[in-house]
Amino acid sequence: MSRDLSSQGLWLAPLLALAGLGSAQAQHDHHQLTRLGTVEFAVECNDAAQARFSRAMALYHSFVWPEAMAAFDAIAAADPGCGMAHWGRAMTLLDNPFVWPSNLPPKVLEQVAAALEQARSAGLKTERERAYVEATEAFVRDRDTRDHPTRVKAFEEAMGKLAGQYPEDKEASILHALVTSANFDPKDKSYANQKRAAKILEPLFAENPQHPGLAHYLIHTYDYPPIASEGLPAARRYAEIAPDAPHALHMPSHIFTRVGQWQDSIASNRASAKAAGDKTFNAHHAFDYMVYAHLQLSQDDAARQAMQQSIAMKPIDNFAAAYAYAAMPARLALERAEWAEASKITLEPSAEVYPWNKYPQAEAVNAFARGIGAARSGDGASARRQQARLLALRDASKVPYWSDQIDIQAAVVGALVFCADGKTLECVDALTSVAAREDATEKHVVTPGPILPARELLADTLLAAKKPREALVEYEAVLAKEPNRYRAFAGAMQAAQQDGNATMARTYAQKLAEQAAGAQPARASLLQARELAATR
Repeated sequence: MSRDLSSQGLWLAPLLALAGLGSAQAQHDHHQLTRLGTVEFAVECNDAAQARFSRAMALYHSFVWPEAMAAFDAIAAADPGCGMAHWGRAMTLLDNPFVWPSNLPPKVLEQVAAALEQARSAGLKTERERAYVEATEAFVRDRDTRDHPTRVKAFEEAMGKLAGQYPEDKEASILHALVTSANFDPKDKSYANQKRAAKILEPLFAENPQHPGLAHYLIHTYDYPPIASEGLPAARRYAEIAPDAPHALHMPSHIFTRVGQWQDSIASNRASAKAAGDKTFNAHHAFDYMVYAHLQLSQDDAARQAMQQSIAMKPIDNFAAAYAYAAMPARLALERAEWAEASKITLEPSAEVYPWNKYPQAEAVNAFARGIGAARSGDGASARRQQARLLALRDASKVPYWSDQIDIQAAVVGALVFCADGKTLECVDALTSVAAREDATEKHVVTPGPILPARELLADTLLAAKKPREALVEYEAVLAKEPNRYRAFAGAMQAAQQDGNATMARTYAQKLAEQAAGAQPARASLLQARELAATR
C-alpha cells in the first residue's frame, strides 16, 4: 500500500508555501518532519521497518541527511535483519551527488563500503534487494585504483541495469535518473545525460505528482540555461510536495534564478532559510541565493540585510556555507560596481576561527573579488597579488572542476590587469579568450550564478573603450545565458544609447525600470533608466 507522508488536506498554495507565510513554517519542527510527499519503497523487513523505510526514503529524496540517517538507523534497530536499512545508510553517506566528488573523501567511501557489507551481513531477502546493494557497490568498488569519473559511470550503468531488471520498481528508475543527471560533463553543451534523465523522470512525475524525488531531480536536471524553462512545472510543485523539508523549499530557486524570476527566488529562499534554522549549511546557502536575487532588483539594502542575517548565525564548517560566506560580500560590492569596496573585502569568519584552508574554491571567491576591485580601481600591483593568490588556491584544490574554475578566475583578473596598466587592446583580447572558456563550462549547484561573468566584464571594457556596438553584442550574450541580470540590462541600455540607438536604449531602460521598481536605494543607472524610459 502506498504510504502518503503528507497530512491530508495540508497542501499549500505555491506562493504561500514559497513565501513561508503559512502553516508550513509555523509547524516546522526538525524532529517532526511529516509533510515530505508520497513515497513507496517496498522492502522485505518487518512491518515496523517497512512503515519507516518509505519515510526514510522521502527524507533521502529531499536531501534531509541527518534525519534520513537517523531514520535508517532506527529501521536497523527495529529489524536487525533488515539489510536494506544499511543500504539506505550507504546512500545517505554518499550525500548530494550533484556536488560529487568534492564531498567524498576516501574516509566516506570506506564508510559507504562498510555499510554495504553490513547490509549483506544483516540479510538481503530477495534478488532485488541484492541488486540494489550491488548497484551501489559499483561506485565504491576498486576505489583505490579507479578514478571518480570511472566509478560514477559504473554506478550509472549499474543503476540502469537495476531499473531494467525491475521495470515496475519506480524507485529504481528514479535513482537511476538521479545518478544519470548527476554524472554530467560540465563541458557537454548537448546536455545528453540531463536529457536522458528527464526522459525517465517526466512520465514518472506525471503518474506520481506527489513524489518528492521526481520534482527534486527534475529541477536539478533542468538547471542549465538552455533548458531551464522546462523545469518550471517541477519548481512550482516541489515546495508544495514537501513543505517540511528546507531543501525542498530552496530547490525551486535554482530554476527561478536560471530564468530570472527574482521575486520567486527570494520567496523560495526566505522560506528555506526560516525552515532550516541555524544548525546546517542550508540557511547560509539560501541567503546567498537571496542576496544574488535582491541585487538583480537593485534591492541593495535587503541584500545586505540577508548577508548580515547569515553572518550573525553560528559559523558552519561546510563547503556550501563557506562559499556563501565568501560570495555574499563579493556580490554586494561587485554587482554595485563598488570597486574600492571589493578590493578590501575580508574573509568572515576570519581564518583565525574558520578553516578556510579546507575550502580553496570558496576562498578563491574572495581573491577574485579583490582582484577585480583592485584592477578596476587602477591598482594593477594589488590585482597581480590577488591573481597569484588565485593560482596558489588553484593548485591547492584537489577537484579538477574547481581547479579549472579558479584558473578562469585568475585569467579574468590577469586580463583586467592589462586594463589597469592602460593596455586596452590586450585587456579586450584576454577577456574575450577567458569569456569563451567560462562559457564552455557550467556553474556549480553551490552558486546561484557567476560572481561576475567574464563576458559582462568584457562588455564593460568595450563600453569604456567607446565601442558601444560591440559592447551591446556582449551584454546581450550575457542576458541570453543569465536572463534579467541587472548589470547586463544597465550596460545594454548605456551601450545602445552611446551607439545612437534610442529605441533599443529605451527598451532596455523600460525593462530595467520595471524589474527594479522596488529598488532600495535606487542606483545611478536605475535613475538614468527611469528618466530614459519616461521619454517619448
